[in-house]
Formats: sequence, C-alpha cells, structure tokens
Amino acid sequence: MTVKQLTLPELVESCTASGIPGVGLWREPVQAYGVEKAARLVRDAGLAVTTLCRGGFLTAIDAHARVAAIDDNRAAIDEAATLGTDTLVLVSGGLPPGSRDLYGARERIADALAELAPYAADRGVRLAIEPLHPMYAADRCVVSTLGQALDLAERFPADQVGVCVDTYHLWWDDLVPAQITRAGAEGRLHAFQLADWVTPLPQGVLTGRGQLGDGVIDLPDWCRQVEAAGYTGPIEVELFNDGLWARDGHEVLAETVARFIANTPECRPPEK
Repeated sequence: MTVKQLTLPELVESCTASGIPGVGLWREPVQAYGVEKAARLVRDAGLAVTTLCRGGFLTAIDAHARVAAIDDNRAAIDEAATLGTDTLVLVSGGLPPGSRDLYGARERIADALAELAPYAADRGVRLAIEPLHPMYAADRCVVSTLGQALDLAERFPADQVGVCVDTYHLWWDDLVPAQITRAGAEGRLHAFQLADWVTPLPQGVLTGRGQLGDGVIDLPDWCRQVEAAGYTGPIEVELFNDGLWARDGHEVLAETVARFIANTPECRPPEK
C-alpha cells in the first residue's frame, strides 16, 4: 500500500531492483491480478510474501453478516496460503450500526477467532490481530491497544493467533513496552510495521501516515523493543499517504528504503 500506484509486476520489479527481500500484500490488488498468478509472480522473482492484509471485520451482530464475514476470512486464509505467507493481518472491525457495546463487539471477535484459528492452522497460516489507534474504534477496529489484542489472542494457541505491532497506531501508549515484552514471551509477535505520525494531522487522517523520519515517533526505540522481545521476522513499512501516492511509485519506494536505513539503525533485516 505504500506504493499502491504501482501494478504488481512493477512492484515486484522495483523491490527486486532495490534489494528488498519481501513484500506485504493487500487482498484487493492481489484479487484483481489473480491470486495464483500473483503467487507465481512473487515467487519467480525470489521475493517472500511477508503478510497478507487484511482479514477481520468480525463484529457484526446480524447472523447473515456474521456468516459472510467468516466466509470472507476463510477466503483470505486460503489466499494467504496460496501466496506462501504464514501471516494474515486482522483489522477486527468497528461498532455495528446502532451499537455502543465495545465489550460485546470484542467478544464477537473472540467467537469468530474460535472458528477461524483452527481453519488457518490447518493451512499453515497465523492470524495477527492489529490494534488500531482509538480514533478508529467506532468504525474500523474496537481493538485499540496491544493489551486488548493480546487478551483476545491468548485464548488461542500462540502459533495460531498473535498480534501485529504498528507504530502508527500504538506510539502514544505508555503501556506498550510491557505489552511488547508480554507478546514476545508468549510467542505472539507475528508482524511489525513502521510508519510515522506527523503533526498537524492531515485532513485525511487515514491517508496521512508520515514517511519515516518526518514525524514524532521514536522509531529506533521501537526497533529496540521488538528485538529485545525476541522478534526476528520481517519489518514492513506501511504508509497510507495521499502525497506519496501522487508521486512516481519507484521513486517513493527508493526513498522509503533510504529513510528506513537512515531512521532505523537498530532494525535488522530478517535472515533469508
């Protein structure tokens, strides 16, 4: 999504040229291109698919909507398996229309995970619950803190359900260091994503993530924390940014690599 203006072949070509060993993919462009075709494209280029995004939206009350959500998540799990990634990122979903019951919404997520986790495990895929910034609790994600995500995840085996840590969503929370340690001790750190927080906030907050180094997040400290917790997996940069999307995608990708190297010296590339 950082360079969504590139086609999948252009993305693969640019990643290969830039020495990037893996890429996190989103379902919509993969589906448009063809899941099996995309899997071959990435595999033939020697790239790993680090994660697939996204599953989730599991908070519906209506029975038909819940069945549809479960079916869609099973499809997402199948797509992840086809692409060769072991991690499907979940954005849990917001409050259903007319509801103010955060606790009930979170319990419905747990109910859905009870169905989905064994299905995913049978296909070699882990589910990574991603907490989103509290400003998204109403419409996108009732899981707002890493502690809430871990409380849900720990009801299931660690190799089935864990968490995705995204700096953009969690940088503000002073309880995060302890929760990262907890996640590492439980073996539930399944994904790690970087983006910066810029001020003043842009009008489109959803599409205003800052390029690495442009904002207020102490990115090196985050890298130290997840490394100390035992995380050795891929490090993704995920930037939803209208300004970046308006530019040449190859240029943006090269800039992102340079910013990663300059701003996150504590981060280490995963072992191939």
